[in-house]
Amino acid sequence: MPEVHFRVRWPDGGLDTCYSPSTVIKDFFVAGQAYPLDEFLQRSRSGLNAASERVRALYGMSCSRALGQLAAIEAKAKSQPTEGASVLVEAFSA
Repeated sequence: MPEVHFRVRWPDGGLDTCYSPSTVIKDFFVAGQAYPLDEFLQRSRSGLNAASERVRALYGMSCSRALGQLAAIEAKAKSQPTEGASVLVEAFSA
């Protein structure tokens, strides 16, 4: 299963490279698009859970790394300014 990394710029200017075990994450984000923080979180939950389920379908267990990435995204979001906050998905890479 091809894994994908996606680089995001947080409202505070911080930059993170996030992990997905599947290209399905590209169904939830567009490179170069900014998302309101709440929408980014919802898309992250949906996309990383979908990616984890693809792993489960192939290997019989969910992807703990995808779920760990989701936990890291949710934790980072809590430290961000919320007024008009958006997250930019800068790029995807293999």
